[in-house]
Amino acid sequence: MSRIAKDPVNIPDGVTVASENNTINFKGPKGELSLDIHESVSFAIEDNAVQVKWSSDAEKAMAGTMRALINNYMIGVSEGYTKNIKLNGVGYRANVQGKKIVLTLGFSHPVEYNLPEGVDAKSENQTEFNVSSNNKQVLGQVCAEIRSFRPPEPYKGKGIFIDGEHVVRKERKKAAAG
Repeated sequence: MSRIAKDPVNIPDGVTVASENNTINFKGPKGELSLDIHESVSFAIEDNAVQVKWSSDAEKAMAGTMRALINNYMIGVSEGYTKNIKLNGVGYRANVQGKKIVLTLGFSHPVEYNLPEGVDAKSENQTEFNVSSNNKQVLGQVCAEIRSFRPPEPYKGKGIFIDGEHVVRKERKKAAAG
């Protein structure tokens, strides 16, 4: 039995869950989302919880995946997700302008990143800002795209760090003695 899929996903207060064919619609204070359930897995909404069901051993992994996605969508529409982004480097700056983030990362030109629908950014100061959304997958993709402009490097410790990410520092090469 799948250890993840056997646990039901509790429906928090303020969230309504409706099913239609193989689709679950979530509605909560942070917005609305819908999830298409894989055809090899079924589900039941009962006792203020969603229970994932499967019939054969081959479908256990997909049942666990679907249960995790249902849980992520539940948390997304009730609480939402937030990631903190920190720029570390001389002259590295971030400026949030509505649905656009302008990053100064040591290139000859500023990098402009347009946020997709459903993702918001809020600036803490010039080197820190928050990105939030009700969809965990979209938020992770946005953070990965922003990080790809200047990934953290191990020699000087410069780059874009997501949620307190730590990079092991390396020592520089030593000149050959002789």
